[in-house]
Formats: sequence, structure tokens, C-alpha cells
Amino acid sequence: MTTTRSTPAGRRPNMRGRRLRRALAGVVVGALVPLALASFAPLAAAAPAVTFKATAVPIPGFPGTGNILGAGADVQTEATITGTEYGGFPSPLVLLTIASPAGTRVDSDGFATCTQAVLEADGPQGCPRQSSAGPVGEGLGIVSFGHEQVREKVSIQGFFAPGNTLLFFVDGTTPTSLEIIEKAHWVNASPPFGPEAIVELPLVETVPGALDASILSFKVTIGAAYKKGKKTISYITLPNKCPRAGVQIKAEFKFDSGESATATYKPPCPKK
Repeated sequence: MTTTRSTPAGRRPNMRGRRLRRALAGVVVGALVPLALASFAPLAAAAPAVTFKATAVPIPGFPGTGNILGAGADVQTEATITGTEYGGFPSPLVLLTIASPAGTRVDSDGFATCTQAVLEADGPQGCPRQSSAGPVGEGLGIVSFGHEQVREKVSIQGFFAPGNTLLFFVDGTTPTSLEIIEKAHWVNASPPFGPEAIVELPLVETVPGALDASILSFKVTIGAAYKKGKKTISYITLPNKCPRAGVQIKAEFKFDSGESATATYKPPCPKK
């Protein structure tokens, strides 16, 4: 895993022409957003505790979308991570997988895309407007300056990328300048789940020798739609029916310490 470094606030490099370190990433219905401490792992580290929630919401500007069976929707994901095994905070998150309910459809055909090279060179402003994969989300993490740990808020912006993948641009300004690109792709999960998003997150070193950034929480919404004639074409479409056992969404968090934690969320069945 490549380590992505940051720079102290006030010494932020110009976006145009800069090169971000390439790193596998991850936040964030999100996007994927989305950032805290960590280059060592204690010998006896317990897995961090996590909470997770994913909610289908209407796509702005498209009536008839939202938490409705068979309809298009944006998906808002929220998570928290707590722990003390890494300098008093959770070990850095390096991989996040989110399995959607069986029958969910994900299709990026017809949406504009943005590439990692464009984001590295020009930032979000270099991407086509139609490549946006949802509104700007947010994250909270811990960054380290020597023995001092400080909370930092970041924005998390998702973009459609070639090959039905996603890129997340994570941007922080205070107390340190963070510019991180995270990647996500889709696989088919085993029943009772459908498409599964796999988000890879880079380690973020605030200053040389300090602990890597540690994620505490994130809130990211993913989705979009466009009109093809009178028909609404959505990136995410909900199942046509609810399973007898109810709707289930599963998230698995894997940490740099080698530990993992799983959370299952059971939202109410979408309305007809």
C-alpha cells in the first residue's frame, strides 16, 4: 500500500500541475470518503468498534426516485469508528466493502467519467460536470504531528470513472493540507446480497515519522441520474421486491492492524 503524504496548512501546493501520490483508496457512498493516524500496530490490538447505516434517498431534480421499489435512488452512507489501539485512536482503515441487497442494479452507462490523471493534475474542477457521482460528503479523522494528535474535517467528492468504477477526491485544509484519491470498484456478492462496492484507502502520513491518519467517521452520498427521452436513467436502482427476511446491507471494515469489523444494517423495505 502506497503512503500518501500531506503538507502543513499554509503550504498547500497549487492544484494545477501538482502530482498526488498514487494510492489505493476508498469513502464513500462517497466515497468513499474518505484520514487519521498510523504507521505502527500494537502487538495485542483489539478490533475497532464500528457503526454503519445506508439509506436510499431521492435523487435531486428527479421525481419518483428514492426509497421506492424498483426506482432509482441515491444512497447515503454513514459510519463511525472508535478504538484506542493506535496511539489512543482506531487503527487506519485500509479497505471498506459494502454489500447491497440482492436485486439492486448499478450501471454507469451514459454517465460522463473522470480519470485519476485528471484529478491528480487539476483536481475536481478538471472533471466533467456530468461525472459527479453525488453531492460533496464529509469525513472526520485524526492527524498526527509528532506526539500531538489533532482532529481534521475533510470533504469527500465522488466521480464516475471508466469501467464502472468510482474515484473519491478527499480534501482537507486545516490543520494540515490533505489531497487524497481513493478508488472503488464493484463485484457481485453472494446471496442474500447483490452488487458489492470495494473501496481501498491509502495510508496518509501527516509528517515524516508520525502516525498515519485515522478515520473516525464519514457521511457520503452516491448516485446520479439523467433523462433519456422521458425515461429517468439512474446509476443505482433499488430491487423490485423485498426479500422475506427483509432488506440487509453489510459493511466490512479492514484496518492496517490486520483486524476487521463487520456491521449489518436492516432498513425498512422500500415502499411500492
